[in-house]
Amino acid sequence: MSDVTRILEKKLLNFRYRLSVDEATLLYDKCDLNDLMYTSLEVRKLINPDNKITYLVDRNINYTNACTINCQFCSFYRPPGHSEVYTQTFDEISQRISELENIGGSRILMQGGVNPELSLDWYLDLISHIRENHPMISLDCFSPIEIEGIADVCGLDTSEVLRKLADAGMHGLPGGGAEMLVDDVRLDISPKKGSADNWLRVMSEAQELGLTTSATNVFGFGETNNHRVLHMERIRLMQDEALSLGRVGFTSFVAWPVQLENNTFGKRNRGRNRLELGAGPVEYLRHISVSRLFFDNINHIQASWPTMGLGVAQMAILAGADDAGSTMMEENVVSASGTKKVLAKEEELQESIIRAGFHPIKRDSDYNHLETALIDVKDMAAIIPLQY
Repeated sequence: MSDVTRILEKKLLNFRYRLSVDEATLLYDKCDLNDLMYTSLEVRKLINPDNKITYLVDRNINYTNACTINCQFCSFYRPPGHSEVYTQTFDEISQRISELENIGGSRILMQGGVNPELSLDWYLDLISHIRENHPMISLDCFSPIEIEGIADVCGLDTSEVLRKLADAGMHGLPGGGAEMLVDDVRLDISPKKGSADNWLRVMSEAQELGLTTSATNVFGFGETNNHRVLHMERIRLMQDEALSLGRVGFTSFVAWPVQLENNTFGKRNRGRNRLELGAGPVEYLRHISVSRLFFDNINHIQASWPTMGLGVAQMAILAGADDAGSTMMEENVVSASGTKKVLAKEEELQESIIRAGFHPIKRDSDYNHLETALIDVKDMAAIIPLQY
């Protein structure tokens, strides 16, 4: 029996069996994709023991594109003073939220650049304004690097900034900006963003306050498979600590490949990027499967349709993902790097889930199931039988 087969059998016999970094790297490097996806799907069924796949009706709001961090892979930001810099008004943001409410949405994901011209009071007033005018919408806002930027401007530490934002009505701190939590890679692609320890510290402070958090991963910078697993290991260890302290920790793990079409990183590596950088569908599915097997302490693995398309995201469900992502309504960060489809109707997500053989369930940002009006499947062809 090969080492790869032995590892897969251990996981099937005990889905809480903890893979080592070396074991996960071996699976990433050597395991047959079909075997890997089969095992990951079976483990997913044990962790989430029904045939339901969740999705979220929400809206992305990118409130400002002014940023001083200059990530090489980002095509969205503009340096302060640039002619294309914008910051949305409270009324513009509120109008976008009203459009979300009109389709039965439950959350906004609001993120932007690190804008030194915006004060802490501006952010607190914004959150208070949204909370007052849209009380039923969950506000998952900003990212660790934005929190660090606000702290620098106002002279407070990040934990105090988070406390003030939470008191104003912020519901969660999404895990944007993690990219690769391996400093050899991280400090090359975004030296101004700071170390992995900074990201982990701010996320831990958010979890201590009871804010909803998620863990993310952007890959395809030319790093090794071992780097990718080491990124997961940093998150898994932090999740261990959060759970030991009685916290919820990360609700989910969300990974997607870097987009290289319109940014400095892609241009810097032109010639390499067709062969070595980014990630295609097969590599993405392998990443999803390994993450499902590696994270014995994070229940939800999300598929990424904006970068990979609905078809590949549908396959990711069969590779161990249990969540189809969200409708988004708009998206300006990843799309600036070349992604074309940035909106999915609720009906599209449901159809994708049903065609994969699963039952779609709408959720909120804490993964609570919501009442779901299902589409009529009578006219849908070639539906896979339900997976059990």
